[in-house]
Amino acid sequence: MATRGPVDQAQMRAAVLAVLPWLDDPRVPEPDRSSLAAAVRLSARTLAQAAPGNSVEVRVPPFVAVQCIAGPRHTRGTPPNVVELDPRTWLLLVTGRTTFDAARAQALLQSSGTRAEEIAHWLPLLRP
Repeated sequence: MATRGPVDQAQMRAAVLAVLPWLDDPRVPEPDRSSLAAAVRLSARTLAQAAPGNSVEVRVPPFVAVQCIAGPRHTRGTPPNVVELDPRTWLLLVTGRTTFDAARAQALLQSSGTRAEEIAHWLPLLRP
């Protein structure tokens, strides 16, 4: 994966705010793919920037997968610590509209490994 520069926090905030009506009301039509992709990618990269490391992989298909949280580096095969969730659930976590525990209890995310839930410490990333 290519190394990228730091995430512009104003750009991330604007991207997430653009999809906020959909997060607040699921009856609102889903944002267009490019707007949703920008919000997901920029917020996931913000997590990776805030909690640098390679011990937990956060997957938000089809848009992004990032590694974060300091600890042992994973290099081959399926990572031992994975959190996978859909874009809407990810953005609900990012904005504090749900918590990691609540999303897991509602089966809105899948997590594996002893360190996966450590991402909860870094969320929310933005409080609109």
